[in-house]
Amino acid sequence: MILAAPWPVQAVSVLPGHRLAVTFRDGSNGIADCSAIKNATDAGIFAPLADEAFFAQVSVELGVLTWPNGADLDPAWLHENLAAAKTWSVPF
Repeated sequence: MILAAPWPVQAVSVLPGHRLAVTFRDGSNGIADCSAIKNATDAGIFAPLADEAFFAQVSVELGVLTWPNGADLDPAWLHENLAAAKTWSVPF
């Protein structure tokens, strides 16, 4: 499969404080601050991400950030928000 859109995630690194350093296929990058998950009251499938060890299990599958429980973050949404500001607080 060849992904032609500019927004597929190419790489991710876990940073302290529930943050992710994300690099996209087009070379753009930024920091997704996911720390709001720690205070979310109704996080649904994202609730396990509040645990730092589980959060650190993020991987890139077909250009999408995913976790073992099936939670994922839309790469187009990430790309749009990180293009506007290099650091973005992901709302949960």
